[in-house]
Amino acid sequence: MSSVESANAVKLIPVSHFTDEQLAAIYNQTRVDYLVPMPMNAARLGEYIKTYDVSREHSRVAQTEDGEMLGVNMLGLREGRAWITRLGVIPNTRRHGVGQLLMESLMRNAEGLHIHFFMLEVIKHNTPAHQLFLKLGFYEVGELLVLRRSPLTSAVDPVVADARRLERHDALTLVGWDRGTQPWTNQSESLANAFEVSGLYLTLADGSRGWLVYQRQKFLLTRFAFKTEAGDPATVAYALLSHLHHQYPRLDTQVENIQISDPHLPGFYRMGYVEAFRRIEMWRGTPPPSLQK
Repeated sequence: MSSVESANAVKLIPVSHFTDEQLAAIYNQTRVDYLVPMPMNAARLGEYIKTYDVSREHSRVAQTEDGEMLGVNMLGLREGRAWITRLGVIPNTRRHGVGQLLMESLMRNAEGLHIHFFMLEVIKHNTPAHQLFLKLGFYEVGELLVLRRSPLTSAVDPVVADARRLERHDALTLVGWDRGTQPWTNQSESLANAFEVSGLYLTLADGSRGWLVYQRQKFLLTRFAFKTEAGDPATVAYALLSHLHHQYPRLDTQVENIQISDPHLPGFYRMGYVEAFRRIEMWRGTPPPSLQK
Protein backbone atom coordinates (compact mmCIF):
# COMPACT_ATOMS: atom_id res chain seq x y z
CA MET A 1 0.00 0.00 0.00
CA SER A 2 1.34 3.44 -0.82
CA SER A 3 1.82 5.96 1.98
CA VAL A 4 -0.99 8.09 0.55
CA GLU A 5 -4.26 6.44 -0.49
CA SER A 6 -6.78 8.05 -2.82
CA ALA A 7 -10.48 7.32 -3.24
CA ASN A 8 -13.09 9.45 -5.01
CA ALA A 9 -10.81 12.52 -4.89
CA VAL A 10 -10.24 12.04 -1.15
CA LYS A 11 -6.64 11.50 -0.08
CA LEU A 12 -5.93 9.49 3.08
CA ILE A 13 -2.58 10.54 4.49
CA PRO A 14 -0.71 8.93 7.40
CA VAL A 15 -0.88 10.93 10.61
CA SER A 16 2.92 10.71 10.72
CA HIS A 17 3.02 13.36 7.95
CA PHE A 18 1.59 15.98 10.34
CA THR A 19 2.87 17.73 13.45
CA ASP A 20 0.94 17.44 16.70
CA GLU A 21 -0.04 21.10 16.33
CA GLN A 22 -1.55 20.39 12.91
CA LEU A 23 -3.32 17.26 14.14
CA ALA A 24 -4.80 19.05 17.14
CA ALA A 25 -6.11 21.80 14.86
CA ILE A 26 -7.72 19.26 12.50
CA TYR A 27 -9.20 17.26 15.37
CA ASN A 28 -10.67 20.34 17.08
CA GLN A 29 -12.35 21.43 13.83
CA THR A 30 -14.09 18.05 13.62
CA ARG A 31 -15.46 18.31 17.16
CA VAL A 32 -16.83 21.84 17.36
CA ASP A 33 -20.44 20.63 17.40
CA TYR A 34 -20.04 17.32 19.26
CA LEU A 35 -22.10 16.36 22.30
CA VAL A 36 -18.82 16.25 24.26
CA PRO A 37 -16.23 18.28 22.28
CA MET A 38 -13.11 17.37 24.38
CA PRO A 39 -10.73 19.87 22.70
CA MET A 40 -7.06 18.96 22.33
CA ASN A 41 -3.81 20.90 22.25
CA ALA A 42 -0.56 19.57 20.82
CA ALA A 43 0.87 18.46 24.17
CA ARG A 44 -2.29 16.59 25.18
CA LEU A 45 -2.55 14.94 21.79
CA GLY A 46 1.07 13.79 21.94
CA GLU A 47 0.46 12.29 25.38
CA TYR A 48 -2.72 10.62 24.10
CA ILE A 49 -0.85 9.02 21.20
CA LYS A 50 1.89 7.72 23.51
CA THR A 51 -0.38 6.51 26.30
CA TYR A 52 -2.74 4.61 24.04
CA ASP A 53 -0.17 3.16 21.60
CA VAL A 54 -1.62 5.04 18.64
CA SER A 55 0.27 4.25 15.45
CA ARG A 56 0.99 7.44 13.55
CA GLU A 57 1.94 5.36 10.50
CA HIS A 58 -1.38 3.48 10.42
CA SER A 59 -3.69 6.37 11.41
CA ARG A 60 -5.10 8.65 8.72
CA VAL A 61 -6.02 12.24 7.90
CA ALA A 62 -8.49 12.77 5.04
CA GLN A 63 -8.20 15.73 2.72
CA THR A 64 -9.18 16.74 -0.79
CA GLU A 65 -6.76 16.73 -3.70
CA ASP A 66 -6.27 20.48 -3.23
CA GLY A 67 -5.47 20.15 0.47
CA GLU A 68 -8.79 20.94 2.16
CA MET A 69 -8.97 19.05 5.46
CA LEU A 70 -11.90 16.66 5.83
CA GLY A 71 -11.30 14.49 8.89
CA VAL A 72 -9.06 12.32 10.98
CA ASN A 73 -9.09 8.83 12.51
CA MET A 74 -6.53 7.15 14.76
CA LEU A 75 -5.58 3.52 15.29
CA GLY A 76 -4.15 2.05 18.47
CA LEU A 77 -2.24 -1.22 18.10
CA ARG A 78 -1.45 -3.82 20.77
CA GLU A 79 -0.86 -7.55 20.73
CA GLY A 80 -3.79 -9.21 18.95
CA ARG A 81 -6.05 -6.15 19.05
CA ALA A 82 -6.67 -2.73 17.58
CA TRP A 83 -8.52 0.34 18.84
CA ILE A 84 -10.21 2.87 16.59
CA THR A 85 -10.39 6.30 18.17
CA ARG A 86 -10.76 10.02 17.52
CA LEU A 87 -12.83 9.60 14.37
CA GLY A 88 -13.96 13.06 13.33
CA VAL A 89 -15.18 14.69 10.13
CA ILE A 90 -15.36 18.47 9.70
CA PRO A 91 -19.06 19.42 9.97
CA ASN A 92 -19.63 20.96 6.54
CA THR A 93 -18.09 17.94 4.78
CA ARG A 94 -20.11 15.21 6.53
CA ARG A 95 -22.54 12.75 4.93
CA HIS A 96 -20.28 12.16 1.94
CA GLY A 97 -18.68 8.91 3.15
CA VAL A 98 -15.45 10.33 4.57
CA GLY A 99 -15.94 8.68 7.96
CA GLN A 100 -16.50 5.31 6.37
CA LEU A 101 -13.43 5.72 4.14
CA LEU A 102 -11.31 6.49 7.19
CA MET A 103 -12.68 3.56 9.16
CA GLU A 104 -12.20 1.09 6.32
CA SER A 105 -8.65 2.31 5.76
CA LEU A 106 -7.71 1.80 9.41
CA MET A 107 -9.27 -1.66 9.50
CA ARG A 108 -7.32 -2.65 6.37
CA ASN A 109 -4.14 -1.37 7.98
CA ALA A 110 -4.70 -3.49 11.10
CA GLU A 111 -5.67 -6.56 9.11
CA GLY A 112 -2.46 -6.14 7.12
CA LEU A 113 -0.70 -6.70 10.45
CA HIS A 114 -2.82 -9.85 11.04
CA ILE A 115 -5.02 -8.14 13.63
CA HIS A 116 -8.72 -8.94 13.29
CA PHE A 117 -10.16 -7.87 16.65
CA PHE A 118 -11.21 -4.22 16.94
CA MET A 119 -12.41 -2.15 19.89
CA LEU A 120 -13.95 1.32 20.06
CA GLU A 121 -16.26 3.50 22.14
CA VAL A 122 -18.90 5.91 20.90
CA ILE A 123 -20.61 8.57 23.00
CA LYS A 124 -24.17 7.52 23.73
CA HIS A 125 -26.71 9.31 21.50
CA ASN A 126 -24.10 10.03 18.80
CA THR A 127 -26.43 8.26 16.39
CA PRO A 128 -24.59 8.85 13.07
CA ALA A 129 -21.32 7.38 14.40
CA HIS A 130 -23.13 4.53 16.13
CA GLN A 131 -24.96 3.61 12.92
CA LEU A 132 -21.72 3.73 10.92
CA PHE A 133 -20.02 1.34 13.31
CA LEU A 134 -22.93 -1.09 13.17
CA LYS A 135 -22.82 -0.94 9.37
CA LEU A 136 -19.13 -1.86 9.46
CA GLY A 137 -19.76 -4.97 11.56
CA PHE A 138 -19.21 -3.69 15.10
CA TYR A 139 -21.52 -4.93 17.86
CA GLU A 140 -22.34 -3.54 21.30
CA VAL A 141 -20.75 -5.15 24.35
CA GLY A 142 -21.82 -2.74 27.08
CA GLU A 143 -22.21 0.80 28.38
CA LEU A 144 -19.40 2.73 30.01
CA LEU A 145 -19.64 5.62 32.47
CA VAL A 146 -17.45 8.70 32.69
CA LEU A 147 -17.56 9.98 36.28
CA ARG A 148 -16.32 13.22 37.78
CA ARG A 149 -15.76 14.51 41.28
CA SER A 150 -15.12 18.18 42.00
CA PRO A 151 -12.57 19.24 44.63
CA LEU A 152 -15.39 21.40 46.01
CA THR A 153 -17.22 18.25 47.12
CA SER A 154 -17.54 18.05 50.89
CA ALA A 155 -14.46 16.64 52.59
CA VAL A 156 -14.68 13.11 53.97
CA ASP A 157 -12.56 11.61 56.72
CA PRO A 158 -10.62 8.52 55.66
CA VAL A 159 -12.19 5.23 56.70
CA VAL A 160 -10.27 3.48 59.48
CA ALA A 161 -8.18 0.86 57.71
CA ASP A 162 -4.67 -0.45 57.17
CA ALA A 163 -3.79 1.56 54.07
CA ARG A 164 -0.46 1.71 52.32
CA ARG A 165 0.75 3.64 49.32
CA LEU A 166 1.91 1.70 46.28
CA GLU A 167 4.77 3.06 44.24
CA ARG A 168 4.71 2.76 40.46
CA HIS A 169 6.28 -0.71 40.15
CA ASP A 170 3.98 -2.34 42.69
CA ALA A 171 0.92 -0.54 41.29
CA LEU A 172 1.64 -1.70 37.74
CA THR A 173 2.22 -5.26 38.94
CA LEU A 174 -1.36 -5.31 40.28
CA VAL A 175 -2.98 -4.05 37.07
CA GLY A 176 -1.06 -6.53 34.95
CA TRP A 177 -3.19 -9.61 35.66
CA ASP A 178 -6.67 -11.03 36.22
CA ARG A 179 -8.79 -8.04 35.15
CA GLY A 180 -10.48 -9.52 32.08
CA THR A 181 -11.05 -7.65 28.81
CA GLN A 182 -10.87 -3.99 29.79
CA PRO A 183 -11.71 -0.99 27.59
CA TRP A 184 -8.55 0.21 25.83
CA THR A 185 -8.20 3.25 28.09
CA ASN A 186 -8.09 1.05 31.19
CA GLN A 187 -5.82 -1.73 29.95
CA SER A 188 -2.54 -2.47 31.68
CA GLU A 189 -0.54 -0.97 28.80
CA SER A 190 -2.34 2.36 29.17
CA LEU A 191 -1.33 2.58 32.83
CA ALA A 192 2.22 1.45 32.04
CA ASN A 193 2.57 4.18 29.39
CA ALA A 194 1.27 6.94 31.67
CA PHE A 195 3.39 9.06 33.97
CA GLU A 196 2.92 9.60 37.73
CA VAL A 197 1.14 6.29 38.33
CA SER A 198 0.81 5.04 41.90
CA GLY A 199 -1.76 3.31 44.04
CA LEU A 200 -3.32 2.33 47.37
CA TYR A 201 -3.74 -1.07 48.97
CA LEU A 202 -6.21 -1.19 51.84
CA THR A 203 -7.41 -3.76 54.39
CA LEU A 204 -10.46 -3.09 56.59
CA ALA A 205 -10.97 -4.39 60.12
CA ASP A 206 -13.33 -7.14 58.91
CA GLY A 207 -10.74 -8.48 56.47
CA SER A 208 -12.15 -6.79 53.38
CA ARG A 209 -9.34 -5.67 51.12
CA GLY A 210 -8.68 -4.20 47.71
CA TRP A 211 -6.56 -1.82 45.69
CA LEU A 212 -6.78 1.29 43.55
CA VAL A 213 -4.25 2.39 40.93
CA TYR A 214 -4.41 5.90 39.47
CA GLN A 215 -2.55 8.60 37.62
CA ARG A 216 -1.91 11.95 39.25
CA GLN A 217 -1.68 14.81 36.77
CA LYS A 218 -1.01 18.42 37.75
CA PHE A 219 -4.62 19.30 38.49
CA LEU A 220 -6.36 15.96 38.00
CA LEU A 221 -6.65 12.41 39.28
CA THR A 222 -7.50 10.01 36.47
CA ARG A 223 -6.93 6.59 34.82
CA PHE A 224 -8.34 4.47 37.64
CA ALA A 225 -7.97 0.71 37.90
CA PHE A 226 -9.33 -1.05 40.98
CA LYS A 227 -10.23 -4.42 42.37
CA THR A 228 -11.78 -5.87 45.53
CA GLU A 229 -9.96 -9.00 46.62
CA ALA A 230 -12.25 -9.76 49.58
CA GLY A 231 -15.46 -8.23 50.92
CA ASP A 232 -18.13 -5.95 49.49
CA PRO A 233 -16.85 -3.98 46.46
CA ALA A 234 -18.89 -0.86 47.21
CA THR A 235 -17.55 -0.73 50.79
CA VAL A 236 -13.97 -1.28 49.68
CA ALA A 237 -14.29 1.32 46.92
CA TYR A 238 -15.62 3.94 49.34
CA ALA A 239 -12.78 3.23 51.78
CA LEU A 240 -10.14 3.50 49.04
CA LEU A 241 -11.61 6.72 47.70
CA SER A 242 -11.84 8.23 51.18
CA HIS A 243 -8.08 7.80 51.56
CA LEU A 244 -7.35 9.01 48.03
CA HIS A 245 -9.33 12.24 48.35
CA HIS A 246 -8.02 12.88 51.86
CA GLN A 247 -4.53 12.75 50.35
CA TYR A 248 -5.41 14.97 47.33
CA PRO A 249 -8.26 17.25 48.50
CA ARG A 250 -7.61 19.99 45.91
CA LEU A 251 -7.49 17.86 42.77
CA ASP A 252 -10.33 17.41 40.31
CA THR A 253 -11.10 13.78 39.40
CA GLN A 254 -12.27 12.15 36.18
CA VAL A 255 -12.71 8.40 35.88
CA GLU A 256 -13.35 6.99 32.42
CA ASN A 257 -15.06 3.91 31.12
CA ILE A 258 -16.43 2.12 34.16
CA GLN A 259 -18.91 -0.60 33.25
CA ILE A 260 -22.46 0.31 34.32
CA SER A 261 -22.66 -3.08 36.06
CA ASP A 262 -19.49 -2.56 38.10
CA PRO A 263 -20.25 -3.45 41.75
CA HIS A 264 -17.89 -0.69 42.98
CA LEU A 265 -20.14 2.08 41.62
CA PRO A 266 -22.23 2.67 44.80
CA GLY A 267 -18.98 3.51 46.60
CA PHE A 268 -18.16 6.13 43.96
CA TYR A 269 -21.59 7.73 44.16
CA ARG A 270 -21.44 7.79 47.96
CA MET A 271 -18.11 9.62 47.65
CA GLY A 272 -19.75 12.37 45.58
CA TYR A 273 -18.96 11.25 42.04
CA VAL A 274 -21.47 12.22 39.36
CA GLU A 275 -22.05 10.87 35.89
CA ALA A 276 -20.73 13.18 33.16
CA PHE A 277 -21.78 11.09 30.16
CA ARG A 278 -21.91 7.54 28.80
CA ARG A 279 -20.20 5.68 26.02
CA ILE A 280 -21.24 2.52 24.20
CA GLU A 281 -18.42 -0.01 23.95
CA MET A 282 -18.31 -1.87 20.63
CA TRP A 283 -16.21 -4.70 19.24
CA ARG A 284 -15.64 -6.23 15.84
CA GLY A 285 -14.37 -9.81 15.74
CA THR A 286 -13.48 -12.07 18.65
CA PRO A 287 -11.01 -11.22 21.43
CA PRO A 288 -7.78 -13.21 21.21
CA PRO A 289 -7.31 -15.96 23.86
CA SER A 290 -4.92 -13.76 25.85
CA LEU A 291 -7.81 -11.35 26.59
CA GLN A 292 -10.47 -13.94 27.34
CA LYS A 293 -10.10 -14.14 31.13
